[in-house]
Amino acid sequence: MSEASALGADFIGAAREALRAGAPEAVPEDALRAVLTSAVRLYAARVEATGAYPPSVDTHAVMPTDIVVTVSEMLRAADLNLFDLAMWYRRAR
Repeated sequence: MSEASALGADFIGAAREALRAGAPEAVPEDALRAVLTSAVRLYAARVEATGAYPPSVDTHAVMPTDIVVTVSEMLRAADLNLFDLAMWYRRAR
């Protein structure tokens, strides 16, 4: 197993345990932010490099509300709005 895979597995395990225990705050906010930031940057870089759009999430593991909450906060963090999103959403793949 590569170092990146092992680190990912460690985070996934910690996240699953926090969710199972009903304690999402068990994963420190700065760690969650760093992992999410890195995952978003890596996904975008892969899309740009390959032109392929692999599924970004396991739709069986997340609820639509999870996605909307996360995307909404990401838009706010980047000072974007729904008009900005609509322009990007409609771009050719």
